[in-house]
Amino acid sequence: MTFEIMLDNILRVARDYSGLFIQGIGYTLLLAFIAVTCGTILGTLVALLKMSSKKILSVLGTAYIELFRNTPLLLQLYIFMFLLPEIGINLSPFAAVSVGLVLNTTAYISEIIRSGIQSVDHGQTEAARSLGLNHVQTLRMVVLPQAMRNILPALANEFVTDIKETSLASTFFVGDLMTTYRTINGATFLTLEPLFVVGIIYFALSFTLSKLVAFLERRLRAE
Repeated sequence: MTFEIMLDNILRVARDYSGLFIQGIGYTLLLAFIAVTCGTILGTLVALLKMSSKKILSVLGTAYIELFRNTPLLLQLYIFMFLLPEIGINLSPFAAVSVGLVLNTTAYISEIIRSGIQSVDHGQTEAARSLGLNHVQTLRMVVLPQAMRNILPALANEFVTDIKETSLASTFFVGDLMTTYRTINGATFLTLEPLFVVGIIYFALSFTLSKLVAFLERRLRAE
């Protein structure tokens, strides 16, 4: 195949299936947003568990993090897709993939939050406690606001990472960008051309968001 023919096929695929590509972008961003948003909420809880002075809680938090960080994400997605129905929990492919991504992302975000909390000078905590604030008030009013300077850029980077990891969702045809590729590949029998378009879209999304993260980091350092 000559370069001219391939380029013509790429442009034709991008034009004829633009609606599918836009839909794929929507599903990809939605999956990443769900993973990071829910992962941040759960990750905060897991981070607090790991940092707990109670041994059993610390062990539970550490075990969760190690389990999800040291097993492949695709394996986790297969478990949620095929194991949950066996125990009576029936989820749609989109819901099952979302749960898998959330629980996996939670493990990584919990470490981001833990590091952010521990980066705050311990003297700040002691000062807050001396003013009569309890542990929860100190965490909410003193520690977390200061920790956010380190946490926010890392969370934004995690969002970029999740955008790329959603490609695994195509294994279960949930509508993401790689599912779009597989659909177009089946309809046109073209392999490289739709893959090239999808690659450009992934690059554009990741590159743009990475630049926004870098801008956010510079703004936070300047404050």
